[in-house]
Amino acid sequence: MLERFKVPEEIAVNVDYQDMHTVVTQIFKVLGSPLEDAVRCANTLLYADIRGIDSHGVSNMLRFYIDGIQSGGINPSPSWKIVRDSEATATIDCDRGLGLTIGPIAMDLAIEKAQKCGIGSVVATNGRHFGAAAFHAHRAVEHDMIGIAMTVGGLQVAPTFASKALVGLNPLGVAAPSNKEAPFVFDASMSSVAGNKIRLARRLGVDVLPGWIGTADGVPIMEEQPVPDDFVMLPTGGTREIGSHKGYSLAMMVDILSGVLSGSGPGFATRQGVSHHFLAYRVDAFTELDVFKNDMDSYLETIRTCPPAPGNERVLYAGLQAHETEIKRRSEGIPYHPEVIEWFHDLLLELGIPDPLPVL
Repeated sequence: MLERFKVPEEIAVNVDYQDMHTVVTQIFKVLGSPLEDAVRCANTLLYADIRGIDSHGVSNMLRFYIDGIQSGGINPSPSWKIVRDSEATATIDCDRGLGLTIGPIAMDLAIEKAQKCGIGSVVATNGRHFGAAAFHAHRAVEHDMIGIAMTVGGLQVAPTFASKALVGLNPLGVAAPSNKEAPFVFDASMSSVAGNKIRLARRLGVDVLPGWIGTADGVPIMEEQPVPDDFVMLPTGGTREIGSHKGYSLAMMVDILSGVLSGSGPGFATRQGVSHHFLAYRVDAFTELDVFKNDMDSYLETIRTCPPAPGNERVLYAGLQAHETEIKRRSEGIPYHPEVIEWFHDLLLELGIPDPLPVL
């Protein structure tokens, strides 16, 4: 999380992980989710918060999910089913259920298939938002597997040179196990910055940086400024000169492997809501597990201990800072903006749910 998106320490309200997990579980239950679904939803959201992926935690996403459930767009109690199945692959119909709860099921199915075949690949369609991609990919690590998760993320990104948004944010998560080092866990949208970070920028009153967004008709905004009322997201790279065609093409790849492969069509013309893709690679089907994990340790340690360039404190790899943040937040609590806590107080009172959160 970039510094500009962090809640300032002087106003942050720290909340115990378990207290917030209990609250979020109860909210989903009251909104109609069975207990197991509610717990999976809370697990997914709190994974983001505990690891510092604040854009995909309860601060931003829970409001969106509640609105979707109350309006009927999200099914809080989906009857998902496998509509195609083979030894190594499957396609799931999510019955308009959140990927927060169907995603872990689909990832676990990919892991189960990888146990048998060496690789497991599951696509899911007719779904809704699945939270942080890293959460799903990371599930494979404890099984000594490489995990990959991706999803069609809305319709907010303008292709390079285009005048309107035609591709999604389309995040991709990849996780790989190691021995002593914190595992590699990558999670990024194929846009210049995650869409929810723009929402965070508005809440915190901070500017967006050059190359993050474009005007409503697709012209890249190349100076730092407050978030305008109307804009489009730009692909990773921002402009053609610095590689936006790469981010935009990767976004298309995610859409092809999720939406088109699942039979729903591309994101801008989907026939069945949101689609996802989950992959699991059993490492020892390809090489010796100990060799792989030792090589990963050497790889990650070499990067971590590389002397930083002048003006920088240290070199990071994907997953290292999140691992450190999780250790800190499990000990000290998760920092939330006071506005978020006030919103929770009002919501819990409205829903008749016991409120263990700090009083401001």
